[in-house]
Amino acid sequence: MNQAYQVELDVFEGPLDLLLHLINQQEIDIYDIPMAEITKQYMEFIHTMHKLELNIASEYLVMAASLVAIKSQLLLPNQSIDDEAEEYMEDPREELIGRLIEYRKYKEAAQKLKEKEIESNQIFTRPPTLFDGLEDTKQPVTKGQVSVYDMLTALGKMFERKKWNEPLDTKIERAEIPIQKRMEEIVQAVRGNKNGTSFDQLFPYPSRTHVVVTFIAILELMKNKHVYCKQTKHFDTLFVFYMEE
Repeated sequence: MNQAYQVELDVFEGPLDLLLHLINQQEIDIYDIPMAEITKQYMEFIHTMHKLELNIASEYLVMAASLVAIKSQLLLPNQSIDDEAEEYMEDPREELIGRLIEYRKYKEAAQKLKEKEIESNQIFTRPPTLFDGLEDTKQPVTKGQVSVYDMLTALGKMFERKKWNEPLDTKIERAEIPIQKRMEEIVQAVRGNKNGTSFDQLFPYPSRTHVVVTFIAILELMKNKHVYCKQTKHFDTLFVFYMEE
């Protein structure tokens, strides 16, 4: 009997982080969120995670229900208000906007503190030294600015392009795929390609097990700084590069 390949990840920072990512990606005014579009995109992420059978935290589902409720309220026709007793009609989005602004404030503060920590860790004191031939020093490769949400977007688009709406294992006897082995295979696939390997090329089989293990393997390789992902601009093809030592 084929059992679900359940995986739990700790790379997701929460539903507010996902919403903020969508707002920044679409360059949306945080004070005037188009609920229909944001809800649609949020649900696409939830569906993609469901296809991978990732263990989705309940807070993501609670947020999904809240978004649908707010969207429904905005679709209701405005009730007429008596001119003599006008009341302030609260925007259903108001509470969500307040939470997002507060979250963004703390997220930006945390990022600044992180940058200061990194900067302070790079400060060392030592006697004066001559740096001859510094021009020939090879600059280290920096990690790509691609988030796990960008990778999920690329994965969702891959499902659409390859018509993998229900990526199922074949009916032959199922074999477990060790993540370590898949990591080694990915490194071999991207190591010699200076132009990067297309994200889609790393998912050749319409098997849920293979898709999930490959996705986790890429995340682990990025975490361990063996590979990095780059994207020219939002919604463009994602490429995976080998991180040279």
